[in-house]
Amino acid sequence: MYESYFGLTVKPFELVPNPRFLFNSRSHKKAISYLRYGLQERAGFILLTGEVGSGKTTIVRDLINNLDADMVLAMVYNTRATARQMLAMINEDFGLEVGGKDKDKVTLLRDLNDHLVALHAEQKRPVIIIDEAQNLSPAVLEEIRLLSNLEADNFKLVQIVLVGQPELQKLITRPELRQLRQRISVHCHLEPLTREETEAYVYHRLAMAGNRNALRWQEGTFDTLYGYSAGIPRLINVFCDFVLLAAFVEETHDISLEMLEEVIGDVSWDRQVEAARLHQALAGGGGAADEGISDRLYRFEQRLASLDAMHEEEGWIARRLAVHEELLERLADRQHEDAERHDAGLERILRQLDELQGAIGRLALQAQLAPSAAQPAPLAAKPLPVEPPPAPKAPSVPGPLPKRRWFGRR
Repeated sequence: MYESYFGLTVKPFELVPNPRFLFNSRSHKKAISYLRYGLQERAGFILLTGEVGSGKTTIVRDLINNLDADMVLAMVYNTRATARQMLAMINEDFGLEVGGKDKDKVTLLRDLNDHLVALHAEQKRPVIIIDEAQNLSPAVLEEIRLLSNLEADNFKLVQIVLVGQPELQKLITRPELRQLRQRISVHCHLEPLTREETEAYVYHRLAMAGNRNALRWQEGTFDTLYGYSAGIPRLINVFCDFVLLAAFVEETHDISLEMLEEVIGDVSWDRQVEAARLHQALAGGGGAADEGISDRLYRFEQRLASLDAMHEEEGWIARRLAVHEELLERLADRQHEDAERHDAGLERILRQLDELQGAIGRLALQAQLAPSAAQPAPLAAKPLPVEPPPAPKAPSVPGPLPKRRWFGRR
């Protein structure tokens, strides 16, 4: 629709995963390296997780396109299935006869085992990739784990790659799946793009489509684009596709901050208003639009309808709320870190107080056991006053003797 106007050979921001447009961010390069390492080392289970629209399927398709010649692939996309249905889909993708519903689970498992042994004899390496694995029930995951028990000559007969959203990580932490968890040899989580990677991603997609400089971005537009998309490639594609359409309608190559915010607001919340606005712009001065303009409008409305279905299925508003929840979590983490630093400082002060109290106690004890020389000697007790002894009494002088009376004499 707008490709020729911007000098593009194809639409640069299609939502269909295309390995040709694979952008090697730091996280994506790491994930690709981990996956290839796991396959080369014959790891039993490989786990790849990431948010909705983070690029998991694009990486898987790139991996498929670059499989070694000796690898034989079975790909499963429909994960809302029973254990028997899952085995039937795996067998069918390997080219085995499933036989409708006639074969039970035991028969399907035996057929798969025989096929894997035959592939091993041909020096082939079978690989099973299960996308959207977060939808699997614990019972089905346990059945998949049992497939890793199929061995020959100390080699695993099959390698299994589980691809899913972050909920898959929570799922495999359940106690009943601990054996599966222990068998995961390689695990990589796809992180969203950074602010700098978001800008590089947009220019990369435009360059791969034929014209890196198709648009001139006003200062601050990439900050806004990153803020609303949270670095999720699929959301970046949605916004940029409509930015190109809006610029085409207004016959400009310059993307202002106002235009970007208007497009994001319309795409996110009221897409019918955008359809009416573009209808007026395309119709021109009130006359009937020609067939070319009507065709553009029809395609645009079809595009809106497809986006409506996608948004309803994947929870568009939930993703927007998730961005705000992430910001709140970061704020809570910072507050938690500040509280931890405060607690650590308080504990350090309390330890110092304890040490100081201990030192004071030891000094007091030493003072009791060995008094300091500078301490004044105790005052001598004042002697009590001594009363003088009583004066000796003068000896008594006997009085005159009484006259004797002499009887018989005179």
